[in-house]
Amino acid sequence: MPKRFYITTTLPYVNSDPHIGFALEIVQADVLARYRRALGDKVVFNTGTDEHGLKIYRKAVEEGKDPQKYTDEYAARFDNLKKALNLSYTNFIRTTDPHHKAAAQEFWKRCDANGFIYKKNYQIKYCVGCELEKTDSELIDGKCPIHSNLEVELINEENYFFKFSAFQEKLLDFYKANPDFVVPDFRFNEIKKFVEGGLQDFSVSRLKSKMPWGVPVPGDNEQVMYVWFDALVNYISTLGWPLLRSDGASKGKPSLYEDFWPGMQVAGKDNLRQQSAMWQAMLMAADLPNSRQILIHGFITSNGQKMSKSLGNVVDPFDLVKRYGIDAVRYWLLRELNPFEDGDFTEASMLARYNGDLANNIGNLVSRVRKLFESLRGETSKLEVSPLVLEQITKTKTVYHEAVREFKFHEALAHLWELYTFANVYINEKEPWKTGDTAAVFSISHLLQESSALLEPFLPETAQKIRSGVSGPLFPKLP
Repeated sequence: MPKRFYITTTLPYVNSDPHIGFALEIVQADVLARYRRALGDKVVFNTGTDEHGLKIYRKAVEEGKDPQKYTDEYAARFDNLKKALNLSYTNFIRTTDPHHKAAAQEFWKRCDANGFIYKKNYQIKYCVGCELEKTDSELIDGKCPIHSNLEVELINEENYFFKFSAFQEKLLDFYKANPDFVVPDFRFNEIKKFVEGGLQDFSVSRLKSKMPWGVPVPGDNEQVMYVWFDALVNYISTLGWPLLRSDGASKGKPSLYEDFWPGMQVAGKDNLRQQSAMWQAMLMAADLPNSRQILIHGFITSNGQKMSKSLGNVVDPFDLVKRYGIDAVRYWLLRELNPFEDGDFTEASMLARYNGDLANNIGNLVSRVRKLFESLRGETSKLEVSPLVLEQITKTKTVYHEAVREFKFHEALAHLWELYTFANVYINEKEPWKTGDTAAVFSISHLLQESSALLEPFLPETAQKIRSGVSGPLFPKLP
């Protein structure tokens, strides 16, 4: 019976256009979804848009638009990534979807019924960019280091709170019982240290009179849910929760929740606390299973600088795809960047990977083998693949699968490209254009067909072209 695998990205805010940082996250998730499908698993792959909160409301007002119409426009731009990056996600959830809002309210009710939500007056320092409370120790010169262009605001009002402090020991016990819960290890150590330092209850609502754009708090018309509390529920609302099979389901479809939760989450390092501590405590409060695993990636800078509109250095994934092609952009994100560390985008590195790895290596190899196979066309039924070639393929498969299982996408691709380099050298040494050695060409043709299955999760279009024998260069060299 096929295994079930659920993977989800975070939901980006719709207050700006998609950027290369989120492209990295969703492409990483896509690789894992495609990889698991290739293993025969049934896969649900979720992404979507986070559409409530103060900064989205202010942005809509600033542009003179109704918040719903504003979010409709931006949600469509994020959904356009599916075609632009050849993504295979099955679910695209919006936090303004009626089912999601109903699920968020049910989640609230369960946390409240279990005694983990209460009301109090409070005063905090708040970063609108993060949509998070900030302590003095987290600020640099009085500003959030992630959103230094924004003023930290003081909030003084009566809101509902979540008893985060009640989950310190429960979270630490959970982390101990699940030693691979957060990848990489140093991010796991970071969140464990945070939880060990003590947890503070956090606000889960806002006054509707000040911030009307949110999910209404059940039983209190004067409050709306805090954006993080609402948005995190998407990971299960997209699966149909809380509607179970015995209850029927929205739009006549059975709930996927029972079959696919818990699942895996992919997030940036700025989401570490929210995904691996806040969300996990919330699940515990609602008596629901915790996430299975969380993969944390780093940030991408542009020519060594943080990307910002004011500097004019924001890297647009749609623009990159127009200039280099879908698979070239996917390749750069997955090969150039360490999946766990910060990375830097430069046009020079993009062009070097394109011409060196794609045009000159695999592109040249496929073109040569195709032409040689056509020129040496003849009986192939009696030909055998070289033992040396078979050995290289087997070795590559072993290290490739190990790298993917450890989420080391850059290493998996490095192993594949070592195989392609071997193939180029093998062809050069055999010189079939001189010797007529059809067995050598047959062997490398077999290598390409076998390796295309390994290439598929990373560069799906290229893998399909290799298998189908599409004519023309895979990656025309760029000046």
